[in-house]
Amino acid sequence: MTEPLHSLTIAQASSLLEAREVSPVELTEACLARIRSLDEQLDAFVTVTAEHALGRARIAEAQIMRGEWRGPLHGMPFGLKDVFETAGIRTTAHSKILIDHVPTRSATAARKLEDAGAVLLGKLATHEFASGGPSLDLPWPPARNPWDTACFTGGSSSGAGAAVAAGFIPFALGTDTGGSIRIPAALCGLAGIKPTYGRVSRYGVIPNSYTFDHCGPLAWTVEDCAIVLQAISGHDPLDPASARRPVPDFRAALTGDIRGLRIGLPAEWWEREAPAAAVTMKAMEAAIEVFRGLGAQIGVVRLRSRQQYNDVRSVISRSELLNIYDADLRQRPNDFSADFIGRNLAACMFTAADIVRAQRERRRMLDELKPLYEQFDVLLTPAGTPAPRLDSLLGGGFADKWENPNFYATFNLTGAPAMVVCNGYTDTGLPLAMQIAGRPFDEATVLRAGHAYEQATSWRSRRPVLLPGGHKSALLQASPFAAAGKIEPAVQQLLEASLQRAGYRLTEAQLRMVERVAPFVLAAAQRLPRDQQRGDEPAAVFRFPDD
Repeated sequence: MTEPLHSLTIAQASSLLEAREVSPVELTEACLARIRSLDEQLDAFVTVTAEHALGRARIAEAQIMRGEWRGPLHGMPFGLKDVFETAGIRTTAHSKILIDHVPTRSATAARKLEDAGAVLLGKLATHEFASGGPSLDLPWPPARNPWDTACFTGGSSSGAGAAVAAGFIPFALGTDTGGSIRIPAALCGLAGIKPTYGRVSRYGVIPNSYTFDHCGPLAWTVEDCAIVLQAISGHDPLDPASARRPVPDFRAALTGDIRGLRIGLPAEWWEREAPAAAVTMKAMEAAIEVFRGLGAQIGVVRLRSRQQYNDVRSVISRSELLNIYDADLRQRPNDFSADFIGRNLAACMFTAADIVRAQRERRRMLDELKPLYEQFDVLLTPAGTPAPRLDSLLGGGFADKWENPNFYATFNLTGAPAMVVCNGYTDTGLPLAMQIAGRPFDEATVLRAGHAYEQATSWRSRRPVLLPGGHKSALLQASPFAAAGKIEPAVQQLLEASLQRAGYRLTEAQLRMVERVAPFVLAAAQRLPRDQQRGDEPAAVFRFPDD
């Protein structure tokens, strides 16, 4: 073995564990030592469960020595975004609201990993309740990017991205409501997959949006993601959205052969709607040539604008978020971060008609995609820009989420699987990435395409360099939360009336922050189409369960 333990992939480490060339205790101790030595530079962990991990590792070691090998995750260290509930282990959602919350149950996905013999090393930083953005007014600092500690990790599975990229853990579980697995995977140079809605149970995961929340893995390679996805997939009667679909052998799908694979490019998204940066375009063009060289067939596909998909998703998801945290927002608003308040509370201006209209339009959007699923096997897009400086996002960048839709949220709305894969680096060494999206419940093809690309390129040989005793890069002075500027009196009156009706009593400073977002909220609602026919049903309809 020439690789240090902390840089082994799951596939590599599991072979050594099965052959008893490395023990689970040895691997766990190596990961814990690296966390102790380096996490003060990254703030990836909220809670490190060292004693719990070593106890689980000793059990796994004894089982393996007795010949009771459970599979590739047996004895494998991992981390959980701190929204996955864990029995007897604090689960905070990175919020003062849950700072002392110790669940009595574990999320189904966490329990499945435990059943597979995996070793939990701790709970990972996120954004507050997997919403908002990086904030300095929370109980724990925001995670830093291992490629450059002055830079953002992406969110909201921010600690997961940082911890895997830094070699603290071979993999982590994150959640994704509008890109929250794929964004940190992209910015931290990882593979990360949002599976089909219903493929992985959401039970025991602190919610952001019932309609759009997904759970999935972040890891160093596509193969590692396939291994983890295999373990956590399957029907769960505790999750009302859980799908009764057979789970294929994801790892067996990684043949390296994508000859004849039909790849669709929604090129208008990054060429006309919002032109991508030159470095992103160059990486995409090179990746397309790699796929073409592997025998894939490339074609252009026309989709709605990213803005249209984002408007529908935002109306539904933000309304659900406010409903979920309504009691706390009314009773203890000052215990939320300024970013959470500023980013989300203006959504109380949405009306019932807006929400139903958005659900009906979502149904149309889903129907529109059916012919495309027959025409193309996967869709390929960029995964956004390289990691920005963290301080550029502090102090009130929350309006950008409404004004500048990303490449990810469309596939939360469709519920289809989407994966991020590293496809290069900038001149300064920051990762670049692309997104591969597939048909519902066809994760196998998405994984096959991503794995073939990884095998044909050399990007996985490059790791961030972190040295013990190093320090976090200094951040510039964070901008203060600015006032909204001029806001139309009618908009201000509507906002204040909506806040009063919801029972949200804000300070003057909080109100000024919410005012910044109010015009974007109204614009999203006004852009929703109003030409729906009497028989157009919403995407959310009641059905009796199969059993």
